[in-house]
Amino acid sequence: MLPCLNKKIFGIECLGCGMQRSVVLLFKGDFIAAFYMYPAIYPLLTLLLFLGLNFFIKFKYDRFIRLFLIILTLLTVLISYIIKMKIIF
Repeated sequence: MLPCLNKKIFGIECLGCGMQRSVVLLFKGDFIAAFYMYPAIYPLLTLLLFLGLNFFIKFKYDRFIRLFLIILTLLTVLISYIIKMKIIF
């Protein structure tokens, strides 16, 4: 696995730390552990799946769906990062 350069250089995890291990856990079929490793994996996969489908199939409200999925993914990444780093708590 590739090491996180941000963590190696600065000693602080980045917003994407855990994503690579989470994808490996998904391929192994361990869906719950993948979520615990990187909670934003499922909104991110949903967004990527929608973008891939929308490339071939045009949906009526695709702009709103895309915006909703982007906001959901970003909020999940930020909230899980804040909880992981114990910034607020």
